[in-house]
Amino acid sequence: MADRDEVRRARAYLLRVAEPPAGALHALVERVGPVAAAEAVRSGEVAGVVDEETSGRRALDLAAQDLADGAAIGARLVVPEDDEWPGWALLPLANAFRRGLRWAAPPLALWVRGLPLDELVQRAVAVVGSRSATSYGEHVAAEFGYGLAGDAGVTVVSGAAYGIDGAAHRGALNRGGRTVAVLACGVERAYPAQHARLLKAITGSGAVVSEYPPGTPPAKHRFLVRNRLVAGLAAGTVVVEAGVRSGARNTATTTAQLGKPLCVVPGPITSAKSQGCHELLRGRTAELVTSVSEVLEATGHIGELAARPDSPARATDGLGDQALRVHEALPRGGGSSPQEVAAAAGVPLERVRALLTELELTGLARAGEHGWRRATGGAPC
Repeated sequence: MADRDEVRRARAYLLRVAEPPAGALHALVERVGPVAAAEAVRSGEVAGVVDEETSGRRALDLAAQDLADGAAIGARLVVPEDDEWPGWALLPLANAFRRGLRWAAPPLALWVRGLPLDELVQRAVAVVGSRSATSYGEHVAAEFGYGLAGDAGVTVVSGAAYGIDGAAHRGALNRGGRTVAVLACGVERAYPAQHARLLKAITGSGAVVSEYPPGTPPAKHRFLVRNRLVAGLAAGTVVVEAGVRSGARNTATTTAQLGKPLCVVPGPITSAKSQGCHELLRGRTAELVTSVSEVLEATGHIGELAARPDSPARATDGLGDQALRVHEALPRGGGSSPQEVAAAAGVPLERVRALLTELELTGLARAGEHGWRRATGGAPC
């Protein structure tokens, strides 16, 4: 049986030679183990799709260098054989892959800078959205990040991009909470460059994660592949703003296909940044959320229900049907006789006389020189 170091070197090699998600290679590793799979790839003794996935880079045996480079920047390669591996969180990816969704192949390993990954994602929610977010979107993302990371103790997962991602990370950090950034490049790279300080802060109170080895540059296709990990590491996803075609919309679709809760924040109907959100709501594939408590209800433990907002109390809330009709028939100024109130309200005169007395006792009606009227300060109709 291969020792842990040998397994780690094998998985480091395979991450270098195959561009994720590399579903056929993942299946080979599951069947024969990482060490045997690495030997077969290295010697060219693979065929079919595995050969297509690995032939272009099989000569790049940089495992020892990658592990050393990672250690030099405080990064470690976490493999499925480690106790730190977030196997439970990533199980929906494995199940989707077994159902034939090739894009859902779980990562062969993950490069991590920061706190233990398995502990971070025990309770985690992804908050994603548009890079070119509106001020409304950034405000909501920051508030959600702050609230989730606060008393709820939820780790906020996102992609460290401009806009919604960055706002969600900062919200969590401002509360002193935990957040995880999943990158589409090597974990030593600050991408985008303007988020270098943000990524450094994230490694101190959370983790920066990638399945790409050190030195890997960002690329458009890698962002889409990365999105499956954002969705996979979290218990559910909140989309704050998303265009009809966007990375956030891709993450939302991935979340739904993994069978995880998908939440959407509505926006102005005039905003192109919210069109993708509104389409998800119209398609009934997502749940509308407007508060942190609603997000927790959708993604948290069974029985964790959001508090229902209190509606404004009215002085007339406790009135019965006839009493309410009599109150509404009273003029705001001047006065009406009981007969006039009875005619306006459609309530028998004797009943009107009794109700007028009750309304006077509760401060809702007043008898004056010119008849009955509503008391000053009474509830509006």
